[in-house]
Amino acid sequence: MAEKIIRDPVHDVIAFRTDHALDRLLFGLLNAAEFQRLRRILQLGMTHLAYPGATHSRYAHSLGVLETARKMLCHIERHTAVSDEQRTLCLVSALLHDLGHGPFSHVFERVSHFPHEKLTLRVIQDPDSEVHRLLWQHDRLLPEKVAAFFGARDGQRTFLNDVISSQLDADRFDYLLRDNHMTGSRYGQFDLQWLLHALDVESNRLVVTGKGASAIEDYLHARYNMYRNVYFHKVVRSAEGMVRLALQRAKRLAVQDRLTWPPRESSTHKALLGQRLSIEQFTDLDDVAVNYCFKLWSTGDDATLARLCRGLLFRKVYKTIDLSHVPDPADARAMFDRAADAVERTGGDRHYDLFYDEPADTPYVTDVEHADDDQTDILIRGRDGVLTPFARTSPLPKALGERLMFRRIHVAPEHAGAARGAVGS
Repeated sequence: MAEKIIRDPVHDVIAFRTDHALDRLLFGLLNAAEFQRLRRILQLGMTHLAYPGATHSRYAHSLGVLETARKMLCHIERHTAVSDEQRTLCLVSALLHDLGHGPFSHVFERVSHFPHEKLTLRVIQDPDSEVHRLLWQHDRLLPEKVAAFFGARDGQRTFLNDVISSQLDADRFDYLLRDNHMTGSRYGQFDLQWLLHALDVESNRLVVTGKGASAIEDYLHARYNMYRNVYFHKVVRSAEGMVRLALQRAKRLAVQDRLTWPPRESSTHKALLGQRLSIEQFTDLDDVAVNYCFKLWSTGDDATLARLCRGLLFRKVYKTIDLSHVPDPADARAMFDRAADAVERTGGDRHYDLFYDEPADTPYVTDVEHADDDQTDILIRGRDGVLTPFARTSPLPKALGERLMFRRIHVAPEHAGAARGAVGS
């Protein structure tokens, strides 16, 4: 038996039987240049400034999503037939779901306007990519099948889509457990094994048997606590905001032809301007490339960009003024305007020396009629076989249906006193 073994901190042993066609394909995709690029992109962006252990990559997460999807299918197949084609489509999609992510998590794509979902589809469908060639060699229709799988909308979706993207999917299962483990936060732990045993399929959609209800509550608590304490941590949000400001400043200089580095044909320069990248250039666009720019810009001619980059390189992040206690967003915005005026009076720049931040997440979507297509309510199957939305079987979804939100001003340390005085904090 030909077998490749990868040791993972969350799932332990992840094995590939290379004498099996599907495992051979998955292992080949794992080693494709476009997938190896994910080793050079941190899963949690700047979170390591608050949690030093959070230096794991999107490569590790994507591998974990594959393994989690495998386990989900294994339990589903106890009651539901899954064809070879369905298994291939689901597992390939699990592995490749984050293929298009840019540097620094979602921050870079907000500046470059390159949605990672569209970039994922492009890499899969582009004949110049190694990923496309491997899929095409396995099945000439597989690249388009995978693209269609990612693009499935309500009415087309099946339990296989739910495994990859839903309120109870392999992606969320892995990133919660992995981010919990790597940050050492202990907020994201839940009983995955029990949840997997409770999975089943009804009417071609993923459901959970009644014995899994407590495990779902545990999982939803974990998600809520990870957003509250890790993903929305004030240092994390401050650093991510500084990355955004630095990239926006670099983009402005590039448009004005004043950005001395990187060269116009480089992947970073073209991406900043929203220009189309070749597959080779896309493969080069990672945290390493952008961090190198930050190092050069930190000693460059533009004082604003240099100051932001030095702050990111040496953890001189902006101070936080918490306005979460302010119930009216209009009042919070007015307070920000007063803080911006105060920063300007002390010689600062209202566009770069402070910013307003309002991170928000709904831990559990109950109003599925107005949610995205993948936000289907978790369905619980009782002993009588009747399917009931989880929100009707547990008080927790109602509590978690309220939007988790913070209102904050982040301001450069040298102007923090003036800003606090202006808002009375």
